[in-house]
Amino acid sequence: MAETRWTPSLVEERFVEAASVMKRLPGVRVPGYFNTWPSMMREFADLVGQEPCPMRLPPPSAGAITRMEETLDWLRWLDADDARIVWLRATGERWKAICWKVGLSRTAANQRWLYGLCVVAWKLSGREPLRRRSRQHIIEHVRAEKALVQERK
Repeated sequence: MAETRWTPSLVEERFVEAASVMKRLPGVRVPGYFNTWPSMMREFADLVGQEPCPMRLPPPSAGAITRMEETLDWLRWLDADDARIVWLRATGERWKAICWKVGLSRTAANQRWLYGLCVVAWKLSGREPLRRRSRQHIIEHVRAEKALVQERK
């Protein structure tokens, strides 16, 4: 992983993919309980007026599950609040709901989300985040690095 140049946007994509894979996993069943009754044969008259069954995405591939497990381990590098914000945002939660759940303003929640993505990107790139620096300083440092890389291209 160290040879890849990780950016916060790549990290965000991996978190979004992990959340998507998590939604597509089959539900948990209690072991030992099963049904011996045969399935019912339904006729057309039974189906009239019923809502169609919701369509589901196919189950995730083994590679996607492996990437999801790896991505979930990245959350341990963050503070509990930062990890919660990053995960809620990856699942597609709206900022208003995130702010209500975490108890922060929109600006503070967004800054913690960006900080979490930057910390994960730095650790994946083989660097340690600066301990005695503010969140804003680390975010600005990552943005400056991104601007330098784009100038070189």
